[in-house]
Amino acid sequence: MSAAYFYFISLLFARTAIVFAACVIGLRLLGKRQIGQFNIYDLAMIMALANAVQNAMTSGTGNFTTGVVCAGVLLLLGRSISALMIRWPRIEHNLCGTPTILVNEGKAIDMQLKRTGVTEDQLDQSLRAHGITDIGNVKMAVLEVDGSLSVVPYPAASSR
Repeated sequence: MSAAYFYFISLLFARTAIVFAACVIGLRLLGKRQIGQFNIYDLAMIMALANAVQNAMTSGTGNFTTGVVCAGVLLLLGRSISALMIRWPRIEHNLCGTPTILVNEGKAIDMQLKRTGVTEDQLDQSLRAHGITDIGNVKMAVLEVDGSLSVVPYPAASSR
């Protein structure tokens, strides 16, 4: 291996490590959320963040400083949006949506299933994952804003 190649690899390693550390620190500053709790704006920010830092890591047409500054701005915007949503919950409602009831009193709500794009097969699969094989045993099932399904069985169904 030539010295120039070794220098290029070393530089690539260092740039990637620095960008990674900056992203981890920035994401940590956004707050403690699980991946399953990411909402639509979190997903958009992470996709934009990935695009912003790509050239900074791989010595593409963008430069290192530009990538790090763009990443910082995106993370700052993410933190600002989170703060605004805490202060004004209506922003979160408009930006992230609200939970949707898919099953009520043992019956699927067809209009809600269609509106959310959930098929009956997908609903049945999610109910089975919660240990429920009969929709009649479900008092309520809610599609949360993070895409997960919360299920409240009837008391008799939970002891089966």
